[in-house]
Amino acid sequence: MKGIQFVIDGRGKKKAVLIDLEQWGEAWEDIYDVLVSRSRKDEPTVDWEELKAELARGEAKAG
Repeated sequence: MKGIQFVIDGRGKKKAVLIDLEQWGEAWEDIYDVLVSRSRKDEPTVDWEELKAELARGEAKAG
């Protein structure tokens, strides 16, 4: 596949991938978003109405 290169180990097993971001940047952004979402799936959630109220009072903390 053009713009995609695999890094292989001494046994020929694929270990990593190089992606041409000029060609595949939008697809990479989608993949990255999924990875971030999955990594945060067990984090506590905040009720939307509660968050809006905190923001209105200037109490919400950034990341």
